[in-house]
Amino acid sequence: MHKKKMIAPIVITAIFILYFIGFAFLCAFVDGIPLLVKLLGSVIPLILAGVCIYVFTERIKEIRSGEEDDLSKYWLHYREGIGNVGSR
Repeated sequence: MHKKKMIAPIVITAIFILYFIGFAFLCAFVDGIPLLVKLLGSVIPLILAGVCIYVFTERIKEIRSGEEDDLSKYWLHYREGIGNVGSR
C-alpha cells in the first residue's frame, strides 16, 4: 500500500545523490583548479548527499507512520485566519 508512495522519494534521492557524487568527483579530478576550490567543490556536495539521505530516511518514516500529507496540518491554521495575518 505504501510502496507506491515511496517510489518518488527513492527516484529523486537517487538522482540527487548521483549528481552530488558526480560533481564532487569531477571537482576532485579536474586539473588546473586551485586546491581550496577542489576541496570545497568535493566536500560540500558530499555533505549535501548526506543531507539528502537523512531527509529521505525521515520521509520514509513519515510514509510508514501514515503522515504522508504534512501540509494538511498547516492548511487548518491557514483556514482559521492565522495564515492571513498580512491581509488585515
